[in-house]
Amino acid sequence: MYSTFPHLQSIANFRDVGAFINAETSTQPVRLNTSLLFRGARPDEASTQDRRRLVEEYGVRSIIDLRTKTEHIEQAQKWDAKIRSSAALFQSNEEAAEPLKIPGITYHEINFNGSAFSRMLISKLSWWEFSKLMALMAFGYRLEGIRVLAPHLEAMGLEGLAIESLEACKYEVKQIFDVLSQEEKWPIMIHCTQGKDRTGLVIMLILFLLGVDSGAVEADYLLSGPELEPEKAERMKEISSTGLSEHFTTCPPDLVAKVNKHLHQKYGGVDRYLLEAQVTTQMQENVREILLKRANV
Repeated sequence: MYSTFPHLQSIANFRDVGAFINAETSTQPVRLNTSLLFRGARPDEASTQDRRRLVEEYGVRSIIDLRTKTEHIEQAQKWDAKIRSSAALFQSNEEAAEPLKIPGITYHEINFNGSAFSRMLISKLSWWEFSKLMALMAFGYRLEGIRVLAPHLEAMGLEGLAIESLEACKYEVKQIFDVLSQEEKWPIMIHCTQGKDRTGLVIMLILFLLGVDSGAVEADYLLSGPELEPEKAERMKEISSTGLSEHFTTCPPDLVAKVNKHLHQKYGGVDRYLLEAQVTTQMQENVREILLKRANV
């Protein structure tokens, strides 16, 4: 049974990925270093105690935050960071995230739903939908704009969205691995809002690169379901406000297998996919060196 540090009470879906994978693959040859790679939901509302523990007990040096500027603004408003609602107030994603940061940790704001992803979604809109979206965004109605996109996200489902993200977000994947490949950045926590979809996809890429058994990768992904269950009602409010259904709170059981199949069928494996994303062989090897436990250790 999986065990590691006690869960952080104020950060949902938080875990030591290496410790979980080692517990799942106790009879397998691939072993990961622990206390290096953490994943979770947004830590914005973390208690003072848990913020301190992230820095002092877990030693987290870097946080890779995969959220959009809109998400940062909404969270800053929600937690009374004393800012106004207009996204125009901020010139960058980094500025929007600033009020939520934990002192002592270096943040890397990498909007995994960046410009290429947005273009992919916009390409699916009718002319009327596109015009409506542009008008809403121009007047700062970003949430209402997302509702225009919601039917197309629903049509893709989480499985289709994961695969579309692999194709559209190669620039962001390169940015993430730029951080991961630098030893001085570790230990690292990766999160988005729920720590389930964007975070889950990035963790999949890392674990596939390390040669982790696909069953263990799936177990790690599916664990987000029960981990997030206590927050489901609150998350449903947030998700329904964007026009999306309960499906987007779930962890589809076949998602990992579909992602793995796509990587192999189109690219011949995760290493070649990463090369397509400009993640060099040396960068990939650096990540392996950091996270894989040496046989004689």
